[in-house]
Amino acid sequence: MKTFVIVGPTASGKTGVAIEIAREVGGEVICADSRTIYRGMDVGTAKPEAAERAEVPHWGLDLVEPGERFTVADWQRYALGKIAEIRARGRVPLVVGGTGLYVDALVYGYSFTERGKREQSDRKKMCSGYEVVGIWWEREELRKRIEQRVDKMFNDKLFEETRRLVAQYNWDTQAMKSDIYQFAWGYLTGKYSLERAKELCALDDWHLAKRQLTWFKRNPQIRWLRLAEVKPYVLKCIQNEQRK
Repeated sequence: MKTFVIVGPTASGKTGVAIEIAREVGGEVICADSRTIYRGMDVGTAKPEAAERAEVPHWGLDLVEPGERFTVADWQRYALGKIAEIRARGRVPLVVGGTGLYVDALVYGYSFTERGKREQSDRKKMCSGYEVVGIWWEREELRKRIEQRVDKMFNDKLFEETRRLVAQYNWDTQAMKSDIYQFAWGYLTGKYSLERAKELCALDDWHLAKRQLTWFKRNPQIRWLRLAEVKPYVLKCIQNEQRK
C-alpha cells in the first residue's frame, strides 16, 4: 500500500487535514518539518495541540534539543522506521510537512554517505511506495492565512516560551535566530511595536511559503488540490489501496 504524503507551504492547512484523515482511517502522522524536531519550541513552530496528539499519534516532534545536529539522513532513517512500525500495528502512516528536502529524501529514496552527506545523483522518479498531494491556495488567499495565523500566535504563551528559550539557549543556535522567536523577542525588548513585529513575522513567513512552493513545484508528480479537496481524495485513494 502506498504511503500518502501531504505537502504545502506554511499556513496551508496541512496538519489539520492530516488529523481529520487520520481520525477516519486509523492513521498516525509523521511530521516532515525541520522546525518541529526541536524540543521546547512548541507555540512558535505551531505544533499540534496536546489534545490532537492524544487523539492522533504524531511522530517527528521533539527529537532533539535546539542546536543539536540532526541531518536529513537522520530524518529519513527515522521516518522509514516509523512508517514500518505504523504499518506493523495495522495503522495508516501519513507523512505531512513543508520541509521539501525531508520529503524528497523519502519519496526519491536518496542515498547518504556514513557522514550523512547525500551521494551525488540526479533526481529520479518517485518510489512507487508513495503518492504526494500538495495543498494549493491562490496567492492572496495564502498571504491572508499567514497573516491571520501570525496574529493568532502572538500571545502570552508565545512570549513566555520565547523568554524561556532565550534564557536557556540565548541566540547561539540557528534554531533561535529563525522563525517567529526573533520577532517576538524584538517586541519583548522594545525593538518593535506589537503590530510591527507581527508585520515582519508575516512577511518572513510569506517569503518562506514562496521558497517552499518553488521547491515543491520542481516535482511534477505532486497532485495539487484545494484544501477542501484533499481529504476526500486521500480517503478515496486509501480505500482503493485497501481493496487491492
